[in-house]
Amino acid sequence: MSRGEESNDSDEKDRVGEVATRPNFKKTACSLTNKQLKDLLPKALGSIGAMQRDRPDLIMAAWPQVIGEKLASMAKAISFDKGILYVKVGNSTLYSLLAQHERGRLLKSLREKFPSVEIKNISFRMG
Repeated sequence: MSRGEESNDSDEKDRVGEVATRPNFKKTACSLTNKQLKDLLPKALGSIGAMQRDRPDLIMAAWPQVIGEKLASMAKAISFDKGILYVKVGNSTLYSLLAQHERGRLLKSLREKFPSVEIKNISFRMG
């Protein structure tokens, strides 16, 4: 190797060393972003849960899918208050079936659909 080639190798090593010692701006930005997301995520998820708690209409709107399209016209969700979904039922036979046999399944389905909302019970009423 000639002296000129050694100089080029030496210059290249210096540049590599210089790059290695520079602050890694990309890494710093990513670590700051990760920290911020980690801090913000619980707050964001909490606000989504609060939105569901403050929006009983979402639970009532989901009722037809929970009970099934065939029964939705005969059993209509009319309100959701303090963890209780009130459902108006069209006839006594359906009332008996829902109140005695289907309440548990329907509650489970609603709780799975809305895990951040406390759903205590379903109250069926004739109407």
